[in-house]
Amino acid sequence: MNRPNIVYIVSDDLGFADLGCYGARPREEGPVSPNIDALAAGGLRLTEGYANSPVCSPTRFALMTMRYQYRLRGALEEPINSRSKGSTTLGLPADMPTLPSLLKDAGYRTALIGKWHLGYPPHFGPLRSGYEAFFGIMAGGVDYFTHCTTTGEHDLFVGDDTHKEVGYLTDVFSTRAANYVHQRAEEARAGNPFFLSLHYTAPHWPWETRDDAHIAPEVAKNLFHLDGGNIHSYRKMIHHMDEGIGWIVDALRSEGLLANTLIVFTSDNGGERFSDNWPLVGGKMDLTEGGIRVPWIAHWPAVIPPGGTSTQHCMTMDWSATMLDVGGGQADPDHPLDGVSLAALLQNPAHHVERPLFWRMKHRGQRALRAGDWKYLVVDGHEYLFNIPADERERANLAQREPARLAAMRDQWEAWNATMPPIPDDATVSLGYGAKDMPQR
Repeated sequence: MNRPNIVYIVSDDLGFADLGCYGARPREEGPVSPNIDALAAGGLRLTEGYANSPVCSPTRFALMTMRYQYRLRGALEEPINSRSKGSTTLGLPADMPTLPSLLKDAGYRTALIGKWHLGYPPHFGPLRSGYEAFFGIMAGGVDYFTHCTTTGEHDLFVGDDTHKEVGYLTDVFSTRAANYVHQRAEEARAGNPFFLSLHYTAPHWPWETRDDAHIAPEVAKNLFHLDGGNIHSYRKMIHHMDEGIGWIVDALRSEGLLANTLIVFTSDNGGERFSDNWPLVGGKMDLTEGGIRVPWIAHWPAVIPPGGTSTQHCMTMDWSATMLDVGGGQADPDHPLDGVSLAALLQNPAHHVERPLFWRMKHRGQRALRAGDWKYLVVDGHEYLFNIPADERERANLAQREPARLAAMRDQWEAWNATMPPIPDDATVSLGYGAKDMPQR
């Protein structure tokens, strides 16, 4: 079989239960995510998969490098913000091997459409890190209509050049991605595959649907949109993204490429203000389950049996390592991967490997370890121990009942942490809003 085309779709701040296939309730107009749900029904859906971080740019470092993000200084920002412009350290180093650069070395055509958020030119950028083509934004978020950042700066690029284009950003990204499939189709049918990263900003703030161009001038004053939005506009934003994913699937199908294309869908972290994370608690910026457990869907008709579900524990970097594996790429021996390939899982959803997962955050001094059924968690200096299958909401703290297990998991986390660079004092935590803006969880 020819190596697959690969489409890596990353949503932004999507909650664990925001999709129909993860329990979302239908909107009055109908299902919120029928196209993504169809990918899950025709492929594999994971129920205990995680993001590498509960905030966006650190997860993207892990996605790109297939290694724990804590190894790079830029990933210790929570997250990278516009004040890092001009920095030579707060970004993805151009000499760092990445998923796209290694797939490119293996013969893939590579493109990123959507959000970068891994440092600013001239020192950093998609074209410096393995992508042949880039259309999207450099920052963490922009207005969906003006394509401007919180500072009012226009942020839409083709390659390294700024680009003006009228349109609702989610639709602009979806249309570009479908067009890319058509452009690469003849080569792909001839056995020259492509790797397309499609990194949406949806459903990240500001809370704008296709019908909300009239509020863009007001939203521009504060893109955090603290005085707007609701669950209805939020779910409509997800639906717009879902429709665009349907366009891309249609493009693959019409070009005869769908059967041998691996499509992976996820979110960069847990949900934010209007998201639904049920039955989990917490959200973006939290190492409770709601901040890091995210949807993971894989669809590859030639390989993945339809209708599969899996409880395999995994992180963002594992799926990137999987893509490198199935694409025939090779890791750089000077930068060994922390990610573990899940290629065997694609053919057999019952396949399972033990996979301890580690996290840490400067924000609130958080740390976490998921090992088997158990999770060790520290927040604000308080230690917790949870049996996750029995207590997904992390309400029954078993630390006093199981002191030996708590000590062993603490030691395991400390041993892992000793292999990572320390978090420097000047690493920033950018929250955007707090208790003065809305009641906390």
